[in-house]
Amino acid sequence: MALSGSLIERLAQHLSDHVGRPVDIEHERPVGGGSINDAYRLHTNEGTFFVKVNGHDAIPSFFEAEADGLERLRQANTLRVPQVIAFGEDHDDGYLLMEHIPPGPRGPDFWADFGRSLAQLHRVTQPHFGLVRPNYIGTLKQVNTPEDDWATFFQLHRLEPLVKMARDQRKLNDAIVLRFERLYGRLGDLFPREAPALLHGDLWKGNFLVGPEGEPVLIDPAVHHGHREMDIAMTKLFGGFDEAFYSAYNAAWPLERGWIERTDLCSLYPLLVHVNLFGGGYVAQLDTALQRYV
Repeated sequence: MALSGSLIERLAQHLSDHVGRPVDIEHERPVGGGSINDAYRLHTNEGTFFVKVNGHDAIPSFFEAEADGLERLRQANTLRVPQVIAFGEDHDDGYLLMEHIPPGPRGPDFWADFGRSLAQLHRVTQPHFGLVRPNYIGTLKQVNTPEDDWATFFQLHRLEPLVKMARDQRKLNDAIVLRFERLYGRLGDLFPREAPALLHGDLWKGNFLVGPEGEPVLIDPAVHHGHREMDIAMTKLFGGFDEAFYSAYNAAWPLERGWIERTDLCSLYPLLVHVNLFGGGYVAQLDTALQRYV
């Protein structure tokens, strides 16, 4: 689907403001891979840029929240993150305009560098778990109301809302819901106590790129301050990262004993996301993980 003329004009104006001189968008090229938004490379007289567009199903504040998350990761200055140029709406189209980062070959130290850099990112902290604003994971809204301890935040703002959503949609049976209710009282004992860590929040293998110098590049975040094992568990959910990643992370900032055994506990949230979005086989995977703890 081609971009509308009015959106092209709006993007050209954003780019002109960004570079400080007139920018002409010569043509756009669709980029595949996204399931929520359409994406395009914009070829201009000032180089190549990248834009994500969401049409008639656009969620108000969706790209505003993504832009906020990307900027928080950029400010941490530990991993490369695309620079946001602008976001907004044009008629029925929401858009997020960013720098274009060309791909490069993955170097021999890619995974180790990634692990060390993620450990540095996780050292960015704040007094409370959560965030000052809500955002999204996939198309599901994340409520990030700050809490003093992780177990309370995880229960109130991650598990309970999605268990209720899935139950109301008849995707979870009463037995699974009851197991979750039994789990809530154990969360404070299951998680080791740590300071809130700045998390990517949706760190599976589809949400990073390899940059032109072979560096890891973070995209599509669901940022908040949470327990750092959540990011680690997410990396393992759909195939896992290279072992060099985990070795380098643990060398830079060792995870607490038992972190591997807690992977399924942390995975309950992303599995609930997938149950609510896709249903099907994710219910069985969720129940298997849940039964390890209750």
